Amino acid sequence: MKAASIEQAHAAVTVLAQEALHLDGQRWDEWLALFTPDASFWMPAWTDEHRLAQSPESELSLIYCTARASLEDRVWRVRSGLSVASRPLPRTTHCVTNPVVTQADEPAALHVESSWTCHVFGLKQRSTHVFHGRYEHLLRLQDDQWRIARKKVVLMNDTIPTMLDFYCI
Repeated sequence: MKAASIEQAHAAVTVLAQEALHLDGQRWDEWLALFTPDASFWMPAWTDEHRLAQSPESELSLIYCTARASLEDRVWRVRSGLSVASRPLPRTTHCVTNPVVTQADEPAALHVESSWTCHVFGLKQRSTHVFHGRYEHLLRLQDDQWRIARKKVVLMNDTIPTMLDFYCI
């Protein structure tokens, strides 16, 4: 893969940082605006100790959204209060580290791999948990802005002690 320019790498890292801050601040509209309309969001399940599901269409996924509209539905459930598991929402802190930005195979697109942690404080249980893993983002230049066209979340500690949704991964 060809390395991205310094300007492209800076822009990509900024998008990932904005995403983390929007999630932590529960600024859902700003978070959704980072995604292209056709963006996919996928968190594959582990099929055994060392193998992830390879296809969201034919294997188990922990989360799979095929477009931003699916993410909008998830946000609507959180905002509406109808998601009992999300009431009250936990406090979160996302940390995104070790980004590697390369040119994607398609024009005006960047591939970003990074590591992440999300510290989650559950208000009901008064408990803390840390989810962690790797991200793969495909960013596309759209209207002079870098947007998330695809996000893959690899959750390394998938023995989940509490609820799990988009805001804590």
